[in-house]
Amino acid sequence: MDEEIRRKILTLLDQHRIMTIATLRPDGWPQATTVGYANEGLTLYFLCGPDSQKAANLARNDRVSLTIDQDTPQVMEITGLSMAARAQVVVDPTEAEKALRLLMLKYPQQASIPVPMPTPADVRIFRVTPMVISVLDYSKGFGHTDLVNC
Repeated sequence: MDEEIRRKILTLLDQHRIMTIATLRPDGWPQATTVGYANEGLTLYFLCGPDSQKAANLARNDRVSLTIDQDTPQVMEITGLSMAARAQVVVDPTEAEKALRLLMLKYPQQASIPVPMPTPADVRIFRVTPMVISVLDYSKGFGHTDLVNC
C-alpha cells in the first residue's frame, strides 16, 4: 500500500467515529446500520447487542461493506472511504478490553454520563479486518477513488 494513501486512510479513520456497516440478512438482502467504531491502525472495532440482527447476520456470514464519511457543503469536497472487510467476534478478553478502551477514547464524554459503558459480557464486540479499501476524494476529480487491496 502506498504510504500517502495509507496516511489518508488512517487520517479518515482517526477523524471519525461513526460508520455505516452493511451485513447480509438471511434472505440475502443487505442490511445497513450506523454504529460507532474505534480503530487501531486499519483494524476497526464496533459493538452491538448479542441478540441483534447484526450479530445474527455476522454469525452466518462475516463479510461486511462499510462507509465512513461526512456531509460537506460542496460536492467537490466529498471525502471518505468504503471498505470490503471481514468482521469476527472478539473472544479474547484482553482484546475485548482493548476494544472498549479504544471506544472510550473516541467517546470521552461517555465517562461523565451516568449510564455506564457496557462490559464485554453485555455486548458482542467485532474486529473488522479490511480486504479492499476505496478512498474517495472528489478534490482530485468527480468520483475519484483510490482502490487498495489489503
